[in-house]
Amino acid sequence: MSRIGKNPIKTDTGIDVKIEGRNISVKGPKGSLKWDFPPQMKVSVKDNSIIVERLSDSKDVRMLHGTTRSIISNMVTGVREGYRKTLQIIGVGYRAQVQGSQINFSIGYSHPVVFLLPQGISAEIDKKQTTLVLSGIDKHLIGQVAANIKAIRPPDAYKGKGIRFEEEQIKLKAGKTGAK
Repeated sequence: MSRIGKNPIKTDTGIDVKIEGRNISVKGPKGSLKWDFPPQMKVSVKDNSIIVERLSDSKDVRMLHGTTRSIISNMVTGVREGYRKTLQIIGVGYRAQVQGSQINFSIGYSHPVVFLLPQGISAEIDKKQTTLVLSGIDKHLIGQVAANIKAIRPPDAYKGKGIRFEEEQIKLKAGKTGAK
């Protein structure tokens, strides 16, 4: 039995959960999310909690059990509280500006880089224009957008310049003079 999959997901008042066939929709104060769960899983709602059960005991189904429960739990947390991801822009002259649903980056290229935000994701920049905060209700989408932004200019190994996650630690390499 999956340790994560067997735990029920508590839903507060104000969170509406509907299950129609293989589709689960969760609606809360921040918005609503929908997801088609795998056909090998059975999802039900009992007494303000969501229960995920598997229909067979094969290895593939056992692997999906905890994953399905975690995704549904992330949906409930997203519509209740939302998610935030912080990125740091490090480098002399590196900065970003938010204009509507797009972010303009000046990060050392000969041209500005324009990144279009998908629907459901919002971005904020601090006054120094070096800290970017992404927020939204879909955890997977925020993580993917943050990874796409980081891929524009990943941190280099020698000076650490580039875009990185806030909690990320970069191990810098020694230059030519450091190898003595």
